[in-house]
Amino acid sequence: MSDRADPFAIVVDANVLAGALTRNIILSLAEAGFFRPYWSFRILDEFERYCAKRTGSPENAKTQRLRIEAAFPEAIVGGIDAIEEGLNLPDLDDRHVLAAAIKAKAEVIVTENLKDFPASEMELHDIQVLTLDQFVADILDLAGPEAIAALRLMRERFENPEITAQELILKVETLGLSETANFLAAYKDLL
Repeated sequence: MSDRADPFAIVVDANVLAGALTRNIILSLAEAGFFRPYWSFRILDEFERYCAKRTGSPENAKTQRLRIEAAFPEAIVGGIDAIEEGLNLPDLDDRHVLAAAIKAKAEVIVTENLKDFPASEMELHDIQVLTLDQFVADILDLAGPEAIAALRLMRERFENPEITAQELILKVETLGLSETANFLAAYKDLL
């Protein structure tokens, strides 16, 4: 984490952690101190199952989970069962995500399942729900070159294969993160 004063808290849903590049983007920005990430054990369980299914390697999925836990040991939110029971969401299986956000005093839930977190319920808890694209674009808009520097460090860690700034922009765009890709393109020389 950087020396930023009191970064705001977010809960990262499993579907954001599931993709290797999306996971790298969100965790690189967290590591740079733009926000404090949180998740529940169930979010990490869902991530691990999805990652194992996607890669065909339960061992790799477990390794990825252990790396996340080691990098952000303070991010685990436990003791949310009682909070979860009192929540009303369209998909009851998503209550643990909102419960984690309430317990962590998060301002934002970053998820690709916007429909599962209706505005009426989120307003009760003063929590905003954003897609990864919306969230990262907001960070890039607010922090500009400083946030780009964090993503440049992320890009430079890719060794096999290495990827150029232009290739990263194209990969981000291919994932449907168009707002993020536009910001990255505007700062391409710094990326």
